[in-house]
Amino acid sequence: MSIIAPSILSANFAALADDIKDVERAGADWIHIDVMDGHFVPNLTFGAPVVQAIRPVTKLPFDVHLMIERPEQLIPSFIKAGADRITVHAEACTHLHRVVHMIKEAGLPAGVAFNPATPIAAVENLLDDLDLILIMTVNPGFGGQQFIPQSLPKLRQLRTMLAERGMSHIHIQVDGGINAQTSVLVREAGADVLVAGNAVFLEQDRAAAIASLR
Repeated sequence: MSIIAPSILSANFAALADDIKDVERAGADWIHIDVMDGHFVPNLTFGAPVVQAIRPVTKLPFDVHLMIERPEQLIPSFIKAGADRITVHAEACTHLHRVVHMIKEAGLPAGVAFNPATPIAAVENLLDDLDLILIMTVNPGFGGQQFIPQSLPKLRQLRTMLAERGMSHIHIQVDGGINAQTSVLVREAGADVLVAGNAVFLEQDRAAAIASLR
């Protein structure tokens, strides 16, 4: 069964704690936290203090997605704030291997994310170290974008690569434009962790929204 990770990028920031509690009651598995720095992506969102502030609100794992330049400088702060897993972008890391090992040595699962134009071949030499691979299904930076259909062959290619190497334990996550319709497509293509923002937080019946994504 798919893991559903609602992205608080689409939550009501004025009632963030209430929204997180609500999606937990509605059946969410993880809480996805999109951290943007205004440099790597054209938007600015949360820092470690926000993660620390909402950590007592829920027992759900915090899935922290760092869309930032030089993530190695801030990884310790997010770990201290309560991150349960951290994903960095291949495009943002000059020394990706070092950054991944920084996360692993701190005892957290490590993920690597890829923008739509980045080939997954960039991660082949790191597979032994990864717990999750995130295929962006939109260009990162903003919520509410339309799903990019060309992501589907990329997902299938990744799933085949992992299966051939006996690494099916690595999660394949998708983020961007995921809703009741596109969730069917990405699940069929191999994704097992679905990040959804508007498709959960903007719905009145969030339990039904999460169930439809599964």
